[in-house]
Order: sequence, then C-alpha cells, then structure tokens
Amino acid sequence: MPTKGDAPALPGARAVARHVRISPMKARRVVNLVRGLPAKEALTVLQFAPQAASEPVYKVLASAIANAENNERLDPDSLLVAEAYVDEGITAKRFRPRAQGRAYRIRKRSCHITIVVESVPAAGGGRRGSAAGRGRAADVTAAPSRRSKAAPAKASTATEATADDEAIEAADTADEPKAAKKAAKKAEGRKAEKKADAEAEEETE
Repeated sequence: MPTKGDAPALPGARAVARHVRISPMKARRVVNLVRGLPAKEALTVLQFAPQAASEPVYKVLASAIANAENNERLDPDSLLVAEAYVDEGITAKRFRPRAQGRAYRIRKRSCHITIVVESVPAAGGGRRGSAAGRGRAADVTAAPSRRSKAAPAKASTATEATADDEAIEAADTADEPKAAKKAAKKAEGRKAEKKADAEAEEETE
C-alpha cells in the first residue's frame, strides 16, 4: 500500500464500490460511524444501523476484510478501519413535467465508497486509524495509574480510621475514672435495694 509521507504503511487491504445509487451525503453519515473502529465492531454497528446506506457500506467493509484475510493473510480480529471515505459519482439528470409547460430537474446522485483496513498489533499504534488503538492503549496504560492513585486514597482513609479509633480509645481511657465511679454508684444502689428487699421479706415472715 502507498505510504503517507515518511511513515511506513501498515499491512492491510482496501475495497471500493463504484456508482452506488445513493447520495454521497447519506453515505458519509454512515461511513463516519465506523471510521477508526475495529473491523468486527464496525460490522456490528453497520448491521444494526437504521440508515439505508448502511447496507452498501457493510458490503464494502466485508469485502475489505475478506481481501485482507485471503489476499494478505491477515488476522481479521486485528483489523482496524483506517480510512473510510465517500466520493461523488455521476449524477443522472431526469425531468418531470410541472404546471404551465415547465420541466423540473431531478438529480439521481451516485457515489464511490472506499474503505481501507489495516492490521494493528494488540499494543496499538499506527497511522491515522490507529488513533483508536492508541486511545485504547492509553486507557490500558492509564488504568494502573488510576489504581495507584486510588491506593493512596484507600491508605489515607485507613490511616484516618485508625486515627479516629485511637482518639476514641484515648477518650475512653480518659473517661475511665468517671465510668468506674458511675458503675460503683450503681452497684451500691443495687446492694441497698437488695438489703431493703431482704429486710422487708423478714418482716413479713
């Protein structure tokens, strides 16, 4: 495949559908959905897209994947939609009769759909399309940093919890004499009640 500038081209394949009977603007709406996505994911998106142009775009993408798999011997799971664009084709002009002898022109537009798939390694990286791969690789590399940031947060919460526990224990130890006095008073009151009950029982006997 041709190179862009000094960057070497990644292995891949392309497919082109010419003179597709749909307007270029309608086809570009669908092509923009799959540009930069993995090939298998792009097929799924096109399969369930409600636009009418999704059917010809799906066929072109499936053809590009088949070309990469059969001609270039590439793994279909490693393919990425690197380029996807729509060019304007010929426009057939028709006329419809209108009032007072006029004729209104009807333009039946067509387009050429081109999709290029490239084989991107799992680590990510590549030319344009590999932006998605780079983004995913960045997410993977960013995950440990998030964990590392979360770990100190957990550690700080743990230290705060231990500090709170120590403060509560210190407060309890500071209040121990008061608690002991209260417990002693309660015990004396219970003993006095028991003595009074015992004396009352003896008197009744």
